[in-house]
Amino acid sequence: MPVAPTLTSYQIDALDRNEVLRYLGYRGQEVTPELDDRLDEAIARCLAIGRARASIAVYRVAGREDLPDGTPQIALEDTALTLVGSSMRRHMAGARKVGVLAVTIGMGVERELKRLSLTDHLGQVLFDAAATTMVERAADAAESTLVGMAAREGLYTNFRFSPGYGDMPMQTQPMLLDALDARRRLGITLSPTLLMTPTKSVTAVVGMFDTPQPSTHASCADCFCRAFCNLRATTGRTCHD
Repeated sequence: MPVAPTLTSYQIDALDRNEVLRYLGYRGQEVTPELDDRLDEAIARCLAIGRARASIAVYRVAGREDLPDGTPQIALEDTALTLVGSSMRRHMAGARKVGVLAVTIGMGVERELKRLSLTDHLGQVLFDAAATTMVERAADAAESTLVGMAAREGLYTNFRFSPGYGDMPMQTQPMLLDALDARRRLGITLSPTLLMTPTKSVTAVVGMFDTPQPSTHASCADCFCRAFCNLRATTGRTCHD
């Protein structure tokens, strides 16, 4: 039976200011009081209008083979989505299942970016950095959901890997979005060059394994997903136990 994707919403109430500054290219330069205030305004505005939602599914690995040109390919059960390239062969080596996610923070953020591009260039730059930070937090939240789903089956995860990283082709995007029904559920569309709208959207895959992976966090303290994880509360264990 085909896997039915799960549609989930996440409440994001705060953003790491240092992360926003990082996306702005901050390298220890002086931040004036005026810029400091503008940055706070951009973060508050992003949190007010952003709506973090995700479509998530888990698929069994159905097979591994090389295409006629020698390119590695991993097939997933019950979906047309295939994972192509040497990066995927390494990232999914030994994986029993693959978690697939698509997240967005919505068209409200997209419209605000457009408005600011016409009226306030500095405001656009600051808001864009805040929105990038927010969608990455949404991706952390979606990844934490997949970590929990894997742990409840006694499986361990590695980190999320997105189309366009390594040699994972951007041509994966249409199949990935279709597997998650993300166009209908999340309103994500693709341009002819395979860029997503809303632009503040993320797609990724996560491997699920029988044994801990080198990227499995050794503790909750350094885990990006910790703010959204309910694994300990619901199962009495952590993903690294």
